[in-house]
Amino acid sequence: MCGIIGYYGKKDSVPILLNGLKRLEYRGYDSAGIAVMGNDGIQILKKAGKVSELDKIVDDSLLKGTIGMGHTRWATHGEPNDTNAHPHLDQTGKISVIHNGIIENYSVIKEALINKGYKFKSETDTEIIPQLISNIYFSDGLSFEQAVQVALTQVVGTFGLVAFCSDEPDKLVAARHGSPLVLGIGKDEYFIASDASPIVDYTRNVVYLDEGEILTINNGAHEIRTIAEDKVVQKISTEIDFTIDQIEKGDFPHYMLKEIHEQVNTITDTMRGRLNIEDGTAHLGGISDHIDRIQSANRFYITACGTSWHAGLIGKYLIEEYAGIPVHVEYASEFRYSSPIVDSRTVVIAISQSGETADTLAAIRKAKESGALTLGICNVVGSSISRETDCGIYTHAGPEIGVASTKAFTAQVTVLFLLSLCCGRRNGVSSAIGQKFSKALLSIGKKVQIILDESDKILEVAKSTMEVDNYLYLGRGMNYPVALEGALKLKEISYIHAEGYPAAEMKHGPIALIDDKMPVIFLAPHDNTYEKILSNIQEVKSRKGVIITVTDKRTKDLEKISDYIIEVPSTHPKIFPLLASIPLQLLAYHLAVLRGSDVDQPRNLAKSVTVE
Repeated sequence: MCGIIGYYGKKDSVPILLNGLKRLEYRGYDSAGIAVMGNDGIQILKKAGKVSELDKIVDDSLLKGTIGMGHTRWATHGEPNDTNAHPHLDQTGKISVIHNGIIENYSVIKEALINKGYKFKSETDTEIIPQLISNIYFSDGLSFEQAVQVALTQVVGTFGLVAFCSDEPDKLVAARHGSPLVLGIGKDEYFIASDASPIVDYTRNVVYLDEGEILTINNGAHEIRTIAEDKVVQKISTEIDFTIDQIEKGDFPHYMLKEIHEQVNTITDTMRGRLNIEDGTAHLGGISDHIDRIQSANRFYITACGTSWHAGLIGKYLIEEYAGIPVHVEYASEFRYSSPIVDSRTVVIAISQSGETADTLAAIRKAKESGALTLGICNVVGSSISRETDCGIYTHAGPEIGVASTKAFTAQVTVLFLLSLCCGRRNGVSSAIGQKFSKALLSIGKKVQIILDESDKILEVAKSTMEVDNYLYLGRGMNYPVALEGALKLKEISYIHAEGYPAAEMKHGPIALIDDKMPVIFLAPHDNTYEKILSNIQEVKSRKGVIITVTDKRTKDLEKISDYIIEVPSTHPKIFPLLASIPLQLLAYHLAVLRGSDVDQPRNLAKSVTVE
């Protein structure tokens, strides 16, 4: 949530900040603003709406300075308007702050400051931060970075923030607790951002701030200290692992469509160097030091949010069948507040595209307190989850900019294929079974391409249903999570109400909604559930529902009762759910475009959920 960009150097900061905000807009697009340290103090421009609205007023301004910061907002406290947009000032106009996170005790601090005569302009929780810093700085005789540090010991909640003060104009201060920040180190210049995407244009050399750290840039040098202990931290820089081309749309009209098409390669990239066809197994270097403990665990918990949770549900079926280990799948937001049976023989698998999801991080920390082994599955190298888990597996999907996840989902499922194969072979699955599955995995990329080549057929389905208000998705076994994911994609970007259900559960309520205006998507592979699915389709057909069948084999039975058939290439029964998810992504995309929705930036959503 919310995107942060800061610049310290010798160049005009304004173009850098605006470019950075455009790169970060997927994190929030309710409002945007920039602040620069000018010759006459701090200058601020901010505007409700997307970064393009801010860009319009910047063109007509004289805003200029070599130190600056910018923010794109996903609103929590206070509606999206010009006043609530960041950056925020203290009442002297000398201290400015941008912030990602939530200050839980802001009302207490605000009341105390009001009693001291401080006046507030916004409805945000963020405004208390510059005011609190101001109260400390102008009364206690501390340096600016010291005042920031003291202020942060008094707030409760999460923050990734950048601040500066016109009384010490050569300093830029940043800090994190619960919200990610990365420092980019260039030649005679520094960059601070929520993630590396706005930095890669200028440098590939980065340092990731850890929890409870504060950064000061001053006189061309930087220092990182702990907030609580005030100890200097020495950190080794790393290199950004993606290119500029990977975060550009190229010739595609939307990031989402580009990322759907990239799955031909990203699924294969996630498997590269990890499959051993001869032995019918997978080698996962990131967990090798802990593999004995993993395969001998008495239970797994998979914890995640949103799309990653759906991937986890597929993982449950795979791990239980191949490895014979019981798996519980919990929303991270529920896991952290429940009483799960977790001990030293438990493995807790945390799945997150960004590696920064607040609830998932909290779940990891709770699991570690209970003695569990924690295993992260994430896409972003150097993310908080990758650093805080005991071991992990990267998905290698590359940057995902579209807010509705596509390639990250299939990459997560691919990792779970590999993990289940690895544990299964160690727990007694035969090499013949492993070889058959491994060979099928290697062919996924080509089969995805076949689906993409027939996207026009899915477009025709979208055109015929674009005016409907509701959709129902039904599947059995491993295809039930695919139904959930298909419904989520549709809701996220087309704003059509959709629900996913186990097909048999349709009779326990949802069937009451079926009429000639209700499209129903059935996931109907020719596996041991096929005959039951066929009966479910008949039940909907008899009530005049619009039948859209996703299958791996077109048959006369399906042709007779289906209004539309979307065929995916025949494959291993365990891989059908991954292939079936691709046309559902395309259907959601086409429907969103036809209905005029903002595909890449759907309303009220943001890519990385770093608030609870």
